[in-house]
Amino acid sequence: MFGGSVGEDRLAKVAPGMVECGSMTSDDTQPMNAAGSPVPVTGSEHDRVHGVDIRVDRIGEGEPLVILNGLLGLNEHWFPCLGPLASRAECFLLQPPLVEMRGKGTTVEGVVHLIAGVLDSLIDRPAVLVGNSLGGHIALRLALMDPGLVRGLVLLGSSGLFERGFEKGAQHSPSREWLDKKIGDLFADRTKMLPGMVEQAHAELSRRSAARAFVRLGRSAKNDHLGALLPYIEAPARLIWGRQDMVTPPEVAEQFLNLLPNAELSWIENCGHAPQIECPDDVSREIASFLDVLADLETAERSQSGQGAA
Repeated sequence: MFGGSVGEDRLAKVAPGMVECGSMTSDDTQPMNAAGSPVPVTGSEHDRVHGVDIRVDRIGEGEPLVILNGLLGLNEHWFPCLGPLASRAECFLLQPPLVEMRGKGTTVEGVVHLIAGVLDSLIDRPAVLVGNSLGGHIALRLALMDPGLVRGLVLLGSSGLFERGFEKGAQHSPSREWLDKKIGDLFADRTKMLPGMVEQAHAELSRRSAARAFVRLGRSAKNDHLGALLPYIEAPARLIWGRQDMVTPPEVAEQFLNLLPNAELSWIENCGHAPQIECPDDVSREIASFLDVLADLETAERSQSGQGAA
């Protein structure tokens, strides 16, 4: 719920050291940076229903792990977390142009169907879904819609129960000063704000149509309360929460923990609503640990199944 969403006109711009390509295929090779370390391959998937391109960054090998951004999140915000994850999973980072959506696309339901369509073309087996803020909300909705799609869930400051809306009091053309305060409130330590975050968000939301989409999506997330549905999600879940999160406060994490049947909660101290930016090492360590736990559980289940068959 920060930064700026990449629209079609800027989709070709990739981060330094990254490789741009077209729609991804299984034959894409993983590029390396100057130090010999793998870097994400950047491509796109086109959604014909909404007529938009969704940026997709891919890195790593193994079982699929899908990362879903918040309302104004960028794939690049997750790059510092990817090192330990790429050795354990094939990571797909999805960045739809949410503030360019129109009509039903500016609802949680519309985004869920958009992401489901992209995943249908990218992966052919259950994935771990990782989501921050609205991205966590979308992950939960996907788990409810198609449990077979989800191997596990990782939620960071997820909406779906309570969220102090970033869109509250949003101006038709938000000023830079207003955005600086709002984005700063996402961090326990404002010095962790990335260079250009405010300017990028200001450029996105200076268009009235984008500001309207932003407000509508925020309101839709607030109105889509999942409390009664969470007990039906059986997938293992890891909650990673900033202790100083002011948007989805600590009591919200406790509510998720109580309502999700197979959840565990990890706190990150001195951290706000954007752990992947503010504390990337902690986030990558927690996600890597969760992947290892899932692998151990699945190995144990296969062993028990084999013994039963014998």
